Amino acid sequence: MPKTSAEQAAGLVRKGQTEEGVPRDVFRARFMARFYDPAFRGEDAALARLEAIAWDAYSEGRKAPVTSRAGEGYADPDYALSTEWRAARERIDAAQHRQRSAGTPSRILVVNASSRNDYTCPGEMSKSFRLAKICEREIEQAGVEADLLDLSRLTAEPDLHIHPCKGCVSTAMPLCHWPCSCYPNHSLNQINDWMAEIYERFAACHGAIFVTPVYWYQVSSPLKLMMDRLVCADGGNPDPTSTHGKHPDEAKALELSGWHFPKHLAGRAYGAIVHGDVAGIEDTRRALADWLDWMGWIDAGASARLDRMVGYYEPYATSHQTLDADERFQQEVANVARAVVKAVTALRAGKLHRADEGIEPPRAK
Repeated sequence: MPKTSAEQAAGLVRKGQTEEGVPRDVFRARFMARFYDPAFRGEDAALARLEAIAWDAYSEGRKAPVTSRAGEGYADPDYALSTEWRAARERIDAAQHRQRSAGTPSRILVVNASSRNDYTCPGEMSKSFRLAKICEREIEQAGVEADLLDLSRLTAEPDLHIHPCKGCVSTAMPLCHWPCSCYPNHSLNQINDWMAEIYERFAACHGAIFVTPVYWYQVSSPLKLMMDRLVCADGGNPDPTSTHGKHPDEAKALELSGWHFPKHLAGRAYGAIVHGDVAGIEDTRRALADWLDWMGWIDAGASARLDRMVGYYEPYATSHQTLDADERFQQEVANVARAVVKAVTALRAGKLHRADEGIEPPRAK
């Protein structure tokens, strides 16, 4: 039966914003900028050959240059599936299996969200790192595994990235794959994406604590990058062959036929610690809690949601000393960890559930 005009309009793919890549001279200039150091000048001929190969990959759009047949269990078994995506998916599935096994140790992920550390330009560790270490110590003393995820590594390590979310979900939810298939994109040199590992670490945990400073009334930029890229865990499509990669028309048709928005990381416990020195701590803490509630996580109680000023309008230069002196804040941070440990223990014993568990929302999105 032919589609009605309304059905055709609903699945319309809008074009016209950016339909062409950059010209060769712009591409070459950006490629060569990586080799600005005069020490590379002896290899200019070799660099020119490499640039030609990179241009060919870019102009032909070789996003995933190494693929293999998807095989059984996928909507299109003959689809050429990225071997890198498949490897990430297998690691995540294995982590999820361990997480759900009753005999595995409990694990809590502690996220230090500050971009500051003493190896980079600031020359000093962050207060968030210190608070994260308090949480790590409390978790381990309780006999639970602690996994410290230090997002400041993004600023301190060469070619380690959390690339931005491209917003596939806003075209259609099934276009957003779980795990994210936007990266690596070898044709654009968007590689070394840390999220493949981070997804696995989230899949392996039974709970998480997020420790962030306030940057301009909001979470830190590394944390926001990670949050955006976790959208695929909340409704994402685990089968890229169902959309044959990134075909928006196929993804729109899938969503309009009825998408179930699977919550791949639901059921974990959380705590949040937000600190600032002027403003924004309460709004940031609420935003974090709202985000995690939406993803189906379970808050570990009022003691696990903390926002505090460290040196209100006091000098930045003495903020660590101010934290040293604020022993009650440090005790409150330890209490966040204790609360999340208790919540994880109760969750795994089947004694803690979301109060609204089993209530179906009238809006699936």
